[in-house]
Amino acid sequence: MSQVEGLRLPQFFDYFGSPLKLVATADGGMAGWRLSKETGGWREANNLVDKVLFVGGDEINQISPDEFVQLTEHERGRYLSGDGPIFALYETVQAIEDTLRAERRYPTPEEQALIRGVRRRTFVMFEEQLQQAGDPAADPTIAS
Repeated sequence: MSQVEGLRLPQFFDYFGSPLKLVATADGGMAGWRLSKETGGWREANNLVDKVLFVGGDEINQISPDEFVQLTEHERGRYLSGDGPIFALYETVQAIEDTLRAERRYPTPEEQALIRGVRRRTFVMFEEQLQQAGDPAADPTIAS
């Protein structure tokens, strides 16, 4: 955890249903990164820093690291498709959610734990792939 002008970083937000994180930079500054629904990677969002810190609004909420991981993976699972182990896990979560909708019921504690655990795992896997590809905002340690 770092501090920039009295702010503890990183900070995580649900910005109009999209994951956004504010992180410390190597030069002592701060950078904003928002999830790209096209790639699942992170795109620069420095233009949103003042808005989330000082303006706020009903559609901007600070969230915990775990809530950030869950929101990120919910969005990746919803908007991305492909092959491989990550996408197989996204399909597993989707199958559980489809069953819940079809049965018109809430998930059991076991189902909730399974979904949360799978999403933590896919977050780490996806972020590690992003790191290997050179994404400067990738950070699998958020899920720990």
